[in-house]
Amino acid sequence: MASTAHHDTSLPVRSSTNTTDDAIPDEDAGESTKLFHERLQAWKHACGYLEDYVKATEKLEADISKDYEKSVLKSVSSPLKEGHHFQQQPGGVAGLFENLRTTSQALSTSHGETAKALKGSVLPIFEQLHAEIKNKTKDLNKGAGKASKAVDKARSDTQKHIDRLGQQTSSAGEVKAADDPYVLQRQVYHRLHKQIIEENGNRDDVIAWQNEFGRFEAHVIQTMQQGLRQLHQVMGNQADNTRTTYGNIIATSDQIPPSAEWDSFVQRNNNILIDPNGQKRSIQHVHFPHQDHPSTRPLIAGSLDRKTKLLKKYDTGYYVITPSKYLHEYKSEDDFSADPSPENSLYLPDCLIGAVDGTKFNIKGKDQSKGVLSKVSMSHEFAYQARTPEDARKWHQVALSVSGGASTSAPSSPTVAGGAASPTSPTDAQTTGTIGPAAGSAGHPTETGLGGHPAGTGVAHPADSGLAPSGNTGAVHPADGGLAHPGSSGTAHPVDGGPASSTGHTTNPITQTSQAEKNDYAPL
Repeated sequence: MASTAHHDTSLPVRSSTNTTDDAIPDEDAGESTKLFHERLQAWKHACGYLEDYVKATEKLEADISKDYEKSVLKSVSSPLKEGHHFQQQPGGVAGLFENLRTTSQALSTSHGETAKALKGSVLPIFEQLHAEIKNKTKDLNKGAGKASKAVDKARSDTQKHIDRLGQQTSSAGEVKAADDPYVLQRQVYHRLHKQIIEENGNRDDVIAWQNEFGRFEAHVIQTMQQGLRQLHQVMGNQADNTRTTYGNIIATSDQIPPSAEWDSFVQRNNNILIDPNGQKRSIQHVHFPHQDHPSTRPLIAGSLDRKTKLLKKYDTGYYVITPSKYLHEYKSEDDFSADPSPENSLYLPDCLIGAVDGTKFNIKGKDQSKGVLSKVSMSHEFAYQARTPEDARKWHQVALSVSGGASTSAPSSPTVAGGAASPTSPTDAQTTGTIGPAAGSAGHPTETGLGGHPAGTGVAHPADSGLAPSGNTGAVHPADGGLAHPGSSGTAHPVDGGPASSTGHTTNPITQTSQAEKNDYAPL
């Protein structure tokens, strides 16, 4: 009993744990140490993330600095194209772009300095914290980690002796002195005592680490906060610098008066720009070469009515006879609404001009306004009507004057067959024939022309229409049509090429004019 009491008072007492007071607890002595080690790894990785964040931000700022140098500053580094259009003094667009160059260079420098500040003042804080966490992990492995291994070793030794004791107590045979259960029991107590000392020592170490971990984690968080505040200060300075720089750009821009560039431009180019107070050009005051040349002035101009070909009604137009001997027809006198190209153009020397009948007169010829097509066009008779007989005579006289004085007019009475017609007045002596035979007298078979030919069949006429062209001075023929031969100075000749007439003139074969064609040129 005394021996038992001695052992009870000398054995260490294990502190209460979460497990039963078995000699060999089921708990892992290094479990707490492993948990602390894992937590330190978590803090180390968190700190590493912050390091990477600062490094990435530092690289970004360095890249921005380079981009401002390569791209932004380069975009405004060249002189303005057509820069002479802007005033070069401060307070204009040229000054604004100079400010852009300066501020862009300043921003490039600012971002470069920010990158250096991040690398020099922010990143070291997190790198130092990272190193502290690594050192704390080493301390944990050397302290609590080593103690937990000692506990595991002591427990293994105790368990070995307990197993030997169990073997001997269950043995019925003779035992050796060293294997006496009593001896083995005392050895178990010895090793159990040592084990419990190790366990309690490990427990104290773990508790110490638990207390230390709270303080260390507070230090970790405070260090992180310090680094982030430093990051905020550096990036805030950069943001303020950027805001100030762009504010400087805005201030420079706002200093430009809206009308400053235009006023300066007008002042520099007042000898080129149009004076808004000057008078506009008027065509009445415009002069050009040959504007008043005599050939541009019409001999007569005004409104006439012309009978249309299809509807046989009179349409009003604007007509002129020019010194170039053309009778031009226009829709109106307006030169500005549309290009004033003639509707019809008659070259009067090539036309037959009829006599005046009150307000009417006829002209037969080809329209020359169609260019090359005019050569193959047919001749047409154009019937005109003036406002008054006096106007008709004026137009007729001008037309005769430019055509060479030729006209066709109906004789006052038929001429006796076989005799040459003689003019009844000096005016009639200048004509070359009539527009058509006298009513009721042309083409009678009982009448004969000069040379014994029947009237209407042997009288020579021009090839185009049987009417004499202008410039002829031949005598008027009798009532069969009285058309003068072109270029003749006496009476007409037959078309059959026969012998000279009784007056001694030679024959001249020309185209015969039919009686129906003559009837087309009856007086108006």
